[in-house]
Amino acid sequence: MTPMPAPARFGSILRFIGPGLILTASIVGSGELIMTPKLAGEAGFELLWLIVLGCIIKVFVQVELGRYAICTGQTTLEALDSIPGPRWKVSWLVWLWILMFIALTFQVAGIVGGIAQVLGSAGFTMPGRLIALFVGGSCAVLLFFGRYRLVENLSTFMVVAFTLATLVALGALQWTDYRISAAQVISGFQFELPDKFATAFAAFGIIGVGASELIYYPYWCLEKGYGKYVGRNDGSAEWNTRVQGWLKVMRSDAWISMIIYTVATAAFYLLGAAVLHAKGLKVSDKGMIDTLARLYLDSFGTWSFYLFLFGAFNVLYSTAFVSTASNSRLLIDVAGLFRVLDLTRPGSREQAIKWGCIVLPAISTSLFLVWEKPVTLVQVGAVAQGVMLPFLAVAALYFRYRRIPGPALPGQAWTLCVWISVLATTAAGLYQIFDTLFKK
Repeated sequence: MTPMPAPARFGSILRFIGPGLILTASIVGSGELIMTPKLAGEAGFELLWLIVLGCIIKVFVQVELGRYAICTGQTTLEALDSIPGPRWKVSWLVWLWILMFIALTFQVAGIVGGIAQVLGSAGFTMPGRLIALFVGGSCAVLLFFGRYRLVENLSTFMVVAFTLATLVALGALQWTDYRISAAQVISGFQFELPDKFATAFAAFGIIGVGASELIYYPYWCLEKGYGKYVGRNDGSAEWNTRVQGWLKVMRSDAWISMIIYTVATAAFYLLGAAVLHAKGLKVSDKGMIDTLARLYLDSFGTWSFYLFLFGAFNVLYSTAFVSTASNSRLLIDVAGLFRVLDLTRPGSREQAIKWGCIVLPAISTSLFLVWEKPVTLVQVGAVAQGVMLPFLAVAALYFRYRRIPGPALPGQAWTLCVWISVLATTAAGLYQIFDTLFKK
């Protein structure tokens, strides 16, 4: 693919955006559908500020990691492996990522279990374990035989439809006994913290662009072609113009996806605070889907139960699907860093990714069969992502000051926002440590 100038008009830009919207199919997923209502049910409206902040501040790190990938052509793991510090075969930061990656298999296992609960609530008479096997197997087969684009497009459409239905449910709630007042919304921005921070930290780590999506995003930027459109940095004025133009395309993509998932997450949180907290309902491993369905039932009535199940299925399946496609790329990438696989032969990387799409669903499905606790499994991955966030933010800062060429550098205001993101994610991690060790 030869270098090419970026589109100048916003209408033309829309033809080239996509990585952020691809992630939206997984971002509006287990974090929004499971962890966000769980937190709202426990805390009420008081943590609305944390949800909104958690969605917005990560976009700055997302763009910086994407910026580095476009300027250098390096994948995220290759970039993390170049960070100075202790190393054994790979960088210390890659080892930290490996721990998070292991936890992500638990999260996907919880999503598989959630899908099994959805189908069970819909009337499928098969045992839950058999349904989980079917879910994991179908995901693997579709990805192995290259049906990604079809399922991606269908899933994205369904996720958007479910998000819109959730917004309508939030509006319809205003004509019920659970209507939300302006005072309740205002109370959500008092910057209060809960007595126990564990669920809040898990939600903070997984909502919006979690650590896993921050790592996926540059891969999709490169596969979309942004890096090849920019071309090799030859120091020419033409390269400077191209990189600035394609970075503008990437930023548009990131901001559009951020608006979508922030609105969706806030809607799920408000519904959970208004309904689940008021009823004293807790989102737990047993009966998770039936509890979450109250978000629709109390807005639309009993007929909406199957509407919720249909939407929940699409959200969770698309999350499992996109996560598996992304994680397989990361798995093969780290295998290359360890020199376990030779990815230099033509087509070897693509073939290895296909087999990764078989291995990962098998592992996640097996985990659920052993540990049938979908909420707990999702929370394991969410906490791991929360722990990884500060390290990714610091890495983004390092790239900004040490690796990004002058023409691609962000302005002072943007850099300040990146610093705020670093401080906010670090503060959340430190508070979780304090909460775990010292608060009873």
